Amino acid sequence: MKSFLLAFVLLALASSLASAFDPSPLQDFCVAVDDPLHGVFVNGKFCKDPKLAKAGDFYFSVKMPGDTNNPVGSIVSAVNVDQIPGLNTLGISAARIDFAPYGQNPPHTHPRATEILVVLEGTLLVGFVTSNPNNTLISKVLNKGDVFVFPIGLIHFQFNIGKTNAIAFAGLSSQNPGVITIANAVFGSDPAIDPGFLAKAFQLDKKVVEDLQKKFWMDSN
Repeated sequence: MKSFLLAFVLLALASSLASAFDPSPLQDFCVAVDDPLHGVFVNGKFCKDPKLAKAGDFYFSVKMPGDTNNPVGSIVSAVNVDQIPGLNTLGISAARIDFAPYGQNPPHTHPRATEILVVLEGTLLVGFVTSNPNNTLISKVLNKGDVFVFPIGLIHFQFNIGKTNAIAFAGLSSQNPGVITIANAVFGSDPAIDPGFLAKAFQLDKKVVEDLQKKFWMDSN
């Protein structure tokens, strides 16, 4: 019960991060089109008649743990506008993150949201890296009840350094924060980025890059 009370506190904190609406684009890009019949709605979804709204439009449950039996040993259960339609235009979302022992949420970024995270169970090493040219690592070990903030757009991570399962709950300042997992994006893109280019960019042997691309492409397809 106390763990879920902490989660409610997190949501209250996250609300202070969010505007009454999302001021930034909610998709990666918006290509202009002259024919409105083939267009899409930008910055949210079409709205239901308020008179037809139901409690179910504002509800979703993440009380059950996610399956962490995967290569990274963690699973993120998103709670955004796709799960709760009532979040549309409200500029806020959440996520439950389950970790197996020594599981990790690999380096990633949210292009449209700041994240605030509270640890409900376990011990996590968390951190983010500042932008060029400093690339400073800001990190801390978190225990149950600890809270940490990841600024919008910065690469960050969480790592369960304990021998038991860990649970964290995150609030994000966008109804659709987006996520870019760095390794998956770079080595698992479709079509693949030229391996010779990546070999030079990461100062790796080209064969190493090709092996990474094969692994990440297979994991994402």
